[in-house]
Amino acid sequence: MASPLIAPSVLAADFGNLQRDVEMIDRSVADWVHVDIMDGTFVPNFSMGIPVVQAIRRHTKKPLDVHLMIMTPEHHVEAFRKAGADRICVHVEVCANLHRNIQQIKALGCAAGVAINPHTPLISLENILVDVDHICVMSVNPGFGAQTFIENTYAKVKQLKKMITDLGSSALIEIDGGVSMKNASALLSAGADVLVAGNFVFSAADPEAAIQGLKAL
Repeated sequence: MASPLIAPSVLAADFGNLQRDVEMIDRSVADWVHVDIMDGTFVPNFSMGIPVVQAIRRHTKKPLDVHLMIMTPEHHVEAFRKAGADRICVHVEVCANLHRNIQQIKALGCAAGVAINPHTPLISLENILVDVDHICVMSVNPGFGAQTFIENTYAKVKQLKKMITDLGSSALIEIDGGVSMKNASALLSAGADVLVAGNFVFSAADPEAAIQGLKAL
């Protein structure tokens, strides 16, 4: 099994020392930088906007994996692309014209992802799996960091992996929420390809070593 892709989430970083923390990710063996955008409507919290994404972009050469937890993402994807996003992920729950949203993201030159909340059935993804670059499986309810991992995620990942394989899709499976050394190996065994880790990385005494530990699985 190939090494997993690791995407530290800057939502858990120290925003008073954001440059320091982004430069740490840049030095590390991490593959992507995960950036959570929240609008206070789709999820009950606010987070980063365009200026913060621009600032992050200045301090890393790694791909920015921008996760839009917002309503009407089609109105904002171009701005996030201009701010430095390399991958843009939208939620299936808010996209009435999901295939069009995916096409829009790809037309901007970004990899396109679709995120799915814990309660949402996977059947909602069936008709777009061959079109996307990754599926972000939420393993906590979106909106806040440091939440408890939802155990049903393992079964959901196994089911999604089978769907992807059966359709001949090349979509990666990304896991977002509560990822740590306690569950990472089981997630990879279930079929995950990308691990988003926020609190596990930034609460560690040595964040770079924490990233290295996940990468070595």
